[in-house]
Amino acid sequence: MTRARRLTILGAAAALTGSLAAVPAAAQSTAPPSVAAPEKTPVAVGYGGAVASVDPDASAAGIEVLRKGGNAVDAAVATAAALGVTEPYSAGIGGGGYFVYYDAKARTTRTLDGRETAPRSADKDLFLDHGTPIPFDEAVTSGLSVGTPGTPATWDTALKRWGSRSLGQVLRPAERIAWRGFTVDETFRKQTAANEARFRDFPASARLFLPGGELPVVGSTMRNPDLARTYEELGRKGVGEMYTGRLGREVVRTVNKPPVRAGSTRTVRPGDLTARDLRAYEVRNHAPTHTTYRGLDVYGIGPSASGGTSVAEALNILEKSRLGELSEKRFLHRYLEASRIAFADRGRWVGDPAFEDVPVRGLTSKRFAASRECLIDDGKALASPLAAGDPSHPARCGGAGPAAPTTYEGENTTHLTTADKWGNVVAYTLTIEQTGGSGITVPGRGFLLNNELTDFSFAPANPAVRDPNLPGPGKRPRSSISPTIVLRHGEPVLALGSPGGATIITTVLQTLVNHLDRGLPLVDAIAAPRASQRNAAATELEPGLWNSPVRRQLEALGHAFKPNPEIGAATGVQRLPDGRWLAAAEKVRRGGGSAMVVHRS
Repeated sequence: MTRARRLTILGAAAALTGSLAAVPAAAQSTAPPSVAAPEKTPVAVGYGGAVASVDPDASAAGIEVLRKGGNAVDAAVATAAALGVTEPYSAGIGGGGYFVYYDAKARTTRTLDGRETAPRSADKDLFLDHGTPIPFDEAVTSGLSVGTPGTPATWDTALKRWGSRSLGQVLRPAERIAWRGFTVDETFRKQTAANEARFRDFPASARLFLPGGELPVVGSTMRNPDLARTYEELGRKGVGEMYTGRLGREVVRTVNKPPVRAGSTRTVRPGDLTARDLRAYEVRNHAPTHTTYRGLDVYGIGPSASGGTSVAEALNILEKSRLGELSEKRFLHRYLEASRIAFADRGRWVGDPAFEDVPVRGLTSKRFAASRECLIDDGKALASPLAAGDPSHPARCGGAGPAAPTTYEGENTTHLTTADKWGNVVAYTLTIEQTGGSGITVPGRGFLLNNELTDFSFAPANPAVRDPNLPGPGKRPRSSISPTIVLRHGEPVLALGSPGGATIITTVLQTLVNHLDRGLPLVDAIAAPRASQRNAAATELEPGLWNSPVRRQLEALGHAFKPNPEIGAATGVQRLPDGRWLAAAEKVRRGGGSAMVVHRS
């Protein structure tokens, strides 16, 4: 950054917030900003491109880049960077994610695996203490759970391959938001409150997220000048700062010697991340998963994510049913059973393909789906845990071997979807895992470190069943992230994704069938009450279904349920027949999402 540009940014920020001389190295929470935050709306229709995310400042950052001539990839990175400011407990440069891109000129879909990796010193006993799994809460808030961040490398790779703007250019809107601040809403305050005890044990986190030692007040302004400076440095020097430079050294030091406040009684285990781990990090470029569904082509992200294979398998199972003609009871029953089956197969077969032989083609095949679909009985629910089938040797109604329950996966992440005037589309889900990640902020840098390695199985769920998701050196933990793009005759129909840990898969699946089979407009398909069955004894239900008569009808079939107040927070874009873009986001979940287009119509 030139001195003139730095002074311009500082001057603009000072005009908005008073004197920057009063802004400390960490965040401030003050009165509402003089410039109104963008309005939240769950649906927008128009031309020139579209952005949908959970946050209006982030969506506006993507729209700004589109208005200045950038493409969908540029807008996706700009939106993601802004989410690192306004959704810091869900995503940021201390984490990773998965990027799915539709190239309109080439009419192809491509993917990037930017998942975090375990240190090279990790082995299958990473989370064991004398053969016993360490307490989960202890693993979550530790250096031990931090994987090598993949987000900066993902941004850099996407921009260099498919973007039209530099990293520095697309980071500027987020840098500006970090200086200026964003307005604290109820969701941000609640998430901070849920992490308050953890944050207080790490001085850098407390300074950043508990300004003045207190929870941020709804309506106040939260600023993060440390992150603004970090973004400026990345834009000027490149992401090598994370993987070979000073920023990386600071990350390694923080992971290996977490800066805990004096007097804390929390047990915080150190990690073993090295400069070599950072240098060795690579974004993977695998082929997307693919299946057809009612004449459409459905593309997703392959392993190390399990979303693409699981959504494809469940769709293949459901394709045999005329879902649009079924009663709500029969529709939900078949949807839940297809999800239960897909999760049983995911648990047995999906892991990091650099370490595991993952039968992607088999899992996404119509033949394997047919061998599993016959398990569904319209008069009776299947019991969980259900045994996996063998996609390499499908046997009709096969899967009589030992079963393994689905392991836990954290539920906080964020998703964004973008499109441009040329017809390019991006579905991008990024994460730091748990709400608040590890709870550990890199001092002076303004971002939280992930706790993504807790997505590994600490030990096999069933010792009699091979677990492909045990830790290993440089291994990527399995993810449920499911960014999805749907095409018709090579042209985009829609793209979507969601946060929510393992509920991501069911959220994407249910939204797809709500829209494609049940005929709900995309925004209503997103808003519809959700159910999530993940090869577990009980299916999770949102209030709209928990309080519905259909719950009792399904219970009569043998389904068991437990309430979940909120599942996922999806966003999507849709190409309308007249060439306009429709952007859609949540109406209520996480306080509602933010859908925007370049030119409304």
